[in-house]
Amino acid sequence: MAAAPFKQYRSPESSQEVVELLTRYGEAAVLLAGGTFLHGLAARGLMSKMEALISLQKAGLDYVKPQGGSLTIGAMATFRELLDASPVKGRPELGAIADALEYPPPQILNAATVGGSTASAYPLFDLPVALIALGGAVVAQGPGGRREIKLEQFFLDYFRHALGKGEFLAEVIVPKLPDRSASAFLKLETNANDLALLNVGVRVTIDEEGLCRGAVVAFGGGIGGVPVRAATCETYLEGSRLSAKLLDESAQAVTHDVHPISDHRASARYRATAAKVLARRALIRALARLGLEFG
Repeated sequence: MAAAPFKQYRSPESSQEVVELLTRYGEAAVLLAGGTFLHGLAARGLMSKMEALISLQKAGLDYVKPQGGSLTIGAMATFRELLDASPVKGRPELGAIADALEYPPPQILNAATVGGSTASAYPLFDLPVALIALGGAVVAQGPGGRREIKLEQFFLDYFRHALGKGEFLAEVIVPKLPDRSASAFLKLETNANDLALLNVGVRVTIDEEGLCRGAVVAFGGGIGGVPVRAATCETYLEGSRLSAKLLDESAQAVTHDVHPISDHRASARYRATAAKVLARRALIRALARLGLEFG
């Protein structure tokens, strides 16, 4: 693998300085967050024209904090910092985050960043799918200031996102979720270091009468260039009294919206079958966090 022809290395100390450098270098700049996927981009020929490497290490973006009922995650917060953050631990509504971060090995857990894994726009990654299930959004900062983009609109295709010229992903925001909400995440992989063959993030909200008042079922992995919502599955759940039978029926319905691909690792047929199993298991895991057991 040939090294990228970087001529400049910059380490800005503020978000504003990051924007100024991105404006100066334009499409010839690449941002360095945790750096764990830099080799992957180079191997795919996506850095051959890059001239400036801009590190975010000193830009003051390594935080995880509650803010106005939401959870605000700086782009440079590592997976480990997010997993260990007190606003995340033990909260059933954020269970999908903890689940997704059970999979990376220690080397990735300690170095990879929330912003880097999201801004890469690589649909085989895990955490972005968990964040979609939680209604997450990114904060883009650029020459025109800051703007919020829902994650479902942020991803456009393989390695393509909705950031404009001079913009970078500064934060990820998880909104305050309704009471009696819980989430979960599951991944299908071939080994402990593998990218997802398929993954799923789910969130459910149950009212005091036991009715489902909100559901999100989002898939990533081998389903194409962007994560997708299983809207038909969600419709089965919303407004219904949950039962083992209903969970089975809703999981079967994911095939209406989730159309996996075939590649050298798995066939579309295999992934489609696995999607139904993963959806049901993830929903059961989320509901168990609310004290509801469906076996």
